[in-house]
Amino acid sequence: MGRKVLLVYGGFSAERAVSISSKDDIYQALTSKGYEVIEHDLTDIWNFLQVLKEEKPDVVFNGLYGNWGEDGEIQAFLDMLQIPYTHSGLYASAAGMNKYLTLLIAQSLGIKTAAAEKTDIATYLQKGSAIPYPHVVKPVSDGSSVGVYIIKKPTDTAKIKLSEYKDEILVERYIPGQELTVMCLLNKAYVVTELRAKNEFYDYNAKYTSGLTEHILPAEIPEDVAEKAKDYAVRLHMALGCNTLSRCDFRYNPDDGVVLLEINTNPGLTKLSLVPEQAKYAGISFADLCDILIKNATCRKR
Repeated sequence: MGRKVLLVYGGFSAERAVSISSKDDIYQALTSKGYEVIEHDLTDIWNFLQVLKEEKPDVVFNGLYGNWGEDGEIQAFLDMLQIPYTHSGLYASAAGMNKYLTLLIAQSLGIKTAAAEKTDIATYLQKGSAIPYPHVVKPVSDGSSVGVYIIKKPTDTAKIKLSEYKDEILVERYIPGQELTVMCLLNKAYVVTELRAKNEFYDYNAKYTSGLTEHILPAEIPEDVAEKAKDYAVRLHMALGCNTLSRCDFRYNPDDGVVLLEINTNPGLTKLSLVPEQAKYAGISFADLCDILIKNATCRKR
């Protein structure tokens, strides 16, 4: 494999700021491994195409999050151009970003999920939901807990910001208990982290604001619960066909057991992110993690 890497970041989604905040650490990690790294802030697809033509990178490091970055769009574009890229491909990315489809796939694998229904925000606000209170309202396809609300009673819908919704939403039974997360790297899960957020739940601010969430590593849960969460993470990662890296989020309480919330096929790589922390626990440095992603970069072959 060649040594020129195009690190693409920024993008068009609600997670643009998150992507920008992670790119310096990724750049430093890759250069420390001897790669020639060209940074590109994705704001215009035609300009991106021109950069690809001029630079002719051996690999694109996908530092994009959210829609257009981890939902299959950029993956399909690079597949057509036959340029290898990091993280998962078109199909795994599209399935993983669609939370409702993820739940259906998980259920087919015997992975426990919360009761849920797919609808749209207008219908929900007019007619409510068959899912009893408390329940969670969130976009079917988005990340970083953008547009996620816990609705405990009908009047709570007043706090919903309609600008955060474009298409379908998912209404899901609220699962109380401990928030857990598991990294899967090269088809192996190493450890479970518990997230203790000072906010009501592990929302956007809790994820990206220092001091708002305590990371308990390893999670303070029974061993069989940890093994269940790790098993679920690996099974879903492999069933979706994820490439190299993913992260699954769960809720746990003794009554409901381990319940899947979602999978992230391009999990965050900021200083506050969970994957670098779990990798470090497993003896894998951030630079080594980025190197593993580069060495396993691929694209759909003609």
